[in-house]
Amino acid sequence: MALRTQRPSWIANGLAGVLLAGCMTMAPPSPMPAAPQSLTLTQTGFAALEGWRSAALSAALVAFQRSCAVLVQRQDATPMGGVQYAGTVADWRGACAAATSPGEARNFFEANFVPYRMSQGDRLGLFTGYYEPELRGSRTRHDAYQTPLYGAPADLVSVDLGLFRDTFKGQRLAGRVVMNRLVPYPARSEIVRGGLPAATALFYIDNPVDAFFLQIQGSGRITLDNGSVVRAVFAGQNGQPYTAIGAVLVQRGEMKREEVSAQSIRAWLASHPADAEGLMNANASYVFFAERAIGDPALGAAGTQGAPLTPEASLAVDTGIHALGVPAFLETVAPDADAAGSERAFDRLLIMQDTGGAIRGALRGDVYWGFGARPGEIAGRMRSEGRMSVLLPKAVAARLGSTASFNTPP
Repeated sequence: MALRTQRPSWIANGLAGVLLAGCMTMAPPSPMPAAPQSLTLTQTGFAALEGWRSAALSAALVAFQRSCAVLVQRQDATPMGGVQYAGTVADWRGACAAATSPGEARNFFEANFVPYRMSQGDRLGLFTGYYEPELRGSRTRHDAYQTPLYGAPADLVSVDLGLFRDTFKGQRLAGRVVMNRLVPYPARSEIVRGGLPAATALFYIDNPVDAFFLQIQGSGRITLDNGSVVRAVFAGQNGQPYTAIGAVLVQRGEMKREEVSAQSIRAWLASHPADAEGLMNANASYVFFAERAIGDPALGAAGTQGAPLTPEASLAVDTGIHALGVPAFLETVAPDADAAGSERAFDRLLIMQDTGGAIRGALRGDVYWGFGARPGEIAGRMRSEGRMSVLLPKAVAARLGSTASFNTPP
């Protein structure tokens, strides 16, 4: 995301996935769009969802209530979004009203929703994780505090290409205007080397690697040298293509693909200090931030929907396909933070509340794990296959019937 937060719409990428795969919302549009793919929704029962009876649902209910607080402000006829399998805002008002005094969480979801299994042939879903890191910083440059976090530059221009052609829907470009022409914004290496006269440095971080990873996550908390804590959230991106430095290490023969994680990349950067800046600069993308108050410390920054993210109950998805606010049940596994290299079952209900440019496809999701070192340990290693089902209000299910298919972006 993520950010996604407002995480960049690329930032809810899955930390492990984005470090290896790399994908950007702001990549140049393809002149020859690929053929759409078919997504099938098949009605099923709650008993068919593996782990449903034992899954903890209270956090998802609270996250759904926060999504409803955003949804109820929209007009009834407004489509929920994506490929429109979720209907309109009016279809969700009943469930949102019931959520104001829901009773027991499992009874609430079973009384108000119908589960639909999502499928694309025999393909499995891919689920990654992201989190909110903690950094050390200062408002002034001194001693170890040397790496700037910039606010959005005054000359940064963001273009929604979907406003010009439907085939470019969901794609954006960023740059700056020079001599009445939109030209690319400087790449990371140029910004690191020469700074940004058009931007203000909000903070100076004591570790350039931490600052780099913050740009991947999209938001984080900064403990300042005066003891106060603030949040840095996504405010813009330079429009340059994203290059996954994990993939660069694999191409160079420094790592095997299966070894790539946030932890292994950090270890490589720490053990190769002379080469660290060059590797990070292989990623031309650069993120700008805004300062926000922490608010409730148990919650993350606001996701793309506008609701604050709930640990282990918020999910980032591809909003070209899915609608924000929809509950999704994952049947997958997650890394066990207490036992390195091991996994545990992760059968969990989450609410779609965020998005990300590396989150592409119907069966793709990014789990928000929360704040700090333990969530970071899990998010950095999560790259799990599994199944995803969505819960839809009964009014929507009555229209969809037992099965429905939708064309999705390639």
